Amino acid sequence: MSGMSESAALTPAHVLVVDDETVLAGMVANYLQRAGFRTSVAHDGIRGVELALAEAPDVVVLDLGLPGKDGLQVCREIRQRSDCYILMLTARNEEIDKLVGLSTGADDYMTKPFSARELVARVQVLLRRPRADRVVEEPPRVIGALRLDPVGRRVLVQDVEVDLTRTEFDLLDVLTDRPKAAFTRRQLVDAVWGPDWVGDEHLVDVHIGHLRRKLSAVADLPFVETVRGVGYRMGPGR
Repeated sequence: MSGMSESAALTPAHVLVVDDETVLAGMVANYLQRAGFRTSVAHDGIRGVELALAEAPDVVVLDLGLPGKDGLQVCREIRQRSDCYILMLTARNEEIDKLVGLSTGADDYMTKPFSARELVARVQVLLRRPRADRVVEEPPRVIGALRLDPVGRRVLVQDVEVDLTRTEFDLLDVLTDRPKAAFTRRQLVDAVWGPDWVGDEHLVDVHIGHLRRKLSAVADLPFVETVRGVGYRMGPGR
């Protein structure tokens, strides 16, 4: 791995489970430990934020309905200080729950009830993002007013740095790597979440929407275009 010591590479990923259902949280943590992860558990939103900021976990498994602070507020507060992966748990199988969860910065979601084995698999998929580590140095990509550094994981628009989540950056990374290509949702899912990911591919639309808003807040230019009947591609950015 580029820029990573052997001891760091062998350190198990850390997952924070935030759920007020103590039995469920314990079961999930146990499954994660058996899969080789380090775990922490919090049973309310306030403690969840405290542990997320103090322990810097790689992944937070976050229930939407929490006492103290609800999952949406917890997600927002974590996002302000961390780019860890966030897997949101929702109690109802309603589209609005999923969209609201993703709108606050969650990377993926699962609907209760679920199997602990499936949740572990989702966590593993998040951590296997194929574009997370760079072995070969790559020059920055410049598309109009946008500049993306794939190694330093920085994005600038008109020399103003744009703060993106991991998922937003990874999507933009894929699009700028082949700026003339049109990508389907499935292609973007495979490139960013991995080919093992199973779920509603329309979560790509939500993250693209966030990405567009952040880029256009700096400069109202066509950075990401919708290709009708296909998906998305990079715009000229000027």
